[in-house]
Amino acid sequence: MKLFYLLVFTVYLLICVSCRSAASPISVSNQPISINNVPQTNLPLPSNKDIEKLGWKTSSGEEKKISDYRGKVVVLDFWATYCPPCLEEIPHLVNLQNKYREQNFEVIGLHVGGEEDLPRVPAFIEKLKMNYVLAFPEDKLTNVLFGGQTAIPQTFVVDRNGNLVEKFVGYDLKVKNRMEKAIEKSLAK
Repeated sequence: MKLFYLLVFTVYLLICVSCRSAASPISVSNQPISINNVPQTNLPLPSNKDIEKLGWKTSSGEEKKISDYRGKVVVLDFWATYCPPCLEEIPHLVNLQNKYREQNFEVIGLHVGGEEDLPRVPAFIEKLKMNYVLAFPEDKLTNVLFGGQTAIPQTFVVDRNGNLVEKFVGYDLKVKNRMEKAIEKSLAK
């Protein structure tokens, strides 16, 4: 009987040890990692003064910054071709651009996939019929907005005054709905 209890206790102990929670994802290279179905939308936003003069270079070579878009509601979306949640999010952004374009709304897709991802970008754009501004962010903009977190997609809603309204990390139905509410609220102001 003692042997039975010892055996049951050992099995119980092994089950407890093997069922601990998983560790957070880590980056194993210089490419950002993706978080699938784990929205992290309540993260603190950086100061607006820190970002208004930061910007990006469009695919046509034009330099832009957030302050150039005053009067518009802007969605800044940081993406890469190898990111599965980006693949899910981009069709939604295309639809938002179509839906709100006439209301001074602009989506800006900021590619953060690195040099090794660049050859895949043209086919990716064509496949997803991306109809909004595509650009490459300054490192400083990415560093300030990401705040040390490397997961993508990271999407930011900016109001007509250049203020950050909300930050979304990852993409799922909950993020989709919250993003639309943040955009509609910003457009109504």
